[in-house]
Amino acid sequence: MSQRMIDQFMEMVQIDSESGNEANFINYLEKEFQKLGATTQQDSYGNLVAKLPAIGCEGKDPILLSCHADTVKPGVGIEPIIVDGVIRSKGDTILGADDKAGIAEMLEALRIAEVRPPVEVAICREEEIGLFGVKNLDYSLLTAKKGFLLDNDTLDTIIIGGPSYFTFDVTVKGKAAHAGMEPEKGINAILAASKAITALRLGRLDEETTANVGIIEGGIVRNGVPDHVVFKAECRSLTHDKAAKLAEEMKAIIIREVESVGASVEIDENNLCKAVNIPEDAFTVSQSKKALKTVGIDAKATFMTGFTDASIYNNMGIEMAVVGIGARNEHSTDEHIYITDMEKALAMVVELLRLSSL
Repeated sequence: MSQRMIDQFMEMVQIDSESGNEANFINYLEKEFQKLGATTQQDSYGNLVAKLPAIGCEGKDPILLSCHADTVKPGVGIEPIIVDGVIRSKGDTILGADDKAGIAEMLEALRIAEVRPPVEVAICREEEIGLFGVKNLDYSLLTAKKGFLLDNDTLDTIIIGGPSYFTFDVTVKGKAAHAGMEPEKGINAILAASKAITALRLGRLDEETTANVGIIEGGIVRNGVPDHVVFKAECRSLTHDKAAKLAEEMKAIIIREVESVGASVEIDENNLCKAVNIPEDAFTVSQSKKALKTVGIDAKATFMTGFTDASIYNNMGIEMAVVGIGARNEHSTDEHIYITDMEKALAMVVELLRLSSL
């Protein structure tokens, strides 16, 4: 067992780094990469870029290794414990294996790999709240055109594609009135928003397309006709045109239904990510499969309708496959990771470095 990797992982999860509060952790990581002989730089957004020279090979193109520094909430005051070979949080917090297990595995692989090509590392901020770090990354600091994102949970899948993603922040404006004395003088914004939401097609619409309303807020008092409601919706699909068409449909339905009761509506729409996929026979995918076979895993390439930084890297022309780190039940207080899975992920990264040097 790589006790050093486990000890460092246990240390790292105790450094608070909820999205937007990653600075201390980024500074910690910068020192760790400098200990490995890397040149480091933080860009204007606070992302960390590190570069390490080749070992045991010459004339090879650099590869990019990437993880994200932030964790979801509740991620303050994490106390990790090990029970029967499983690391989990002691209290009512997440563990932070997503994505600090990937970082620990990466660091240890860079320490012990006997051969590797030139390696560029990008540790990005604010992945969990919208991929903002990688979107604002200073790409002039990178030269690698291929790489591996250590941010998938399971070791037996390799993510090769992600969806287009549209968000809608909807503000419904009605007219306030006393609900008992003169309700006919009001326009109920909750009613208007409810009509719109119930008219939307929500849930899994097909094998690659989903839509959802996740937040609704409005009203002040029970006996008042509410004049203001906000709700937040989204849609996504692995086919960009399908997601774009669904986004237009959702907007049209919301406007029609809200206005049908005399209310008005404002919709702030954002296309946060564009669908992307790389071929199953792409370099990074084939290398990942080969590396995982060395630890007895026959990994399958697959798509996901969630998001990783790889969606942005691939849209920026950097071929990135997403490989597993071994974390389980991420984004919950039951998040945990098996030490044996971390060891397999470590061996995979070491082999990826070796294969990329051939």
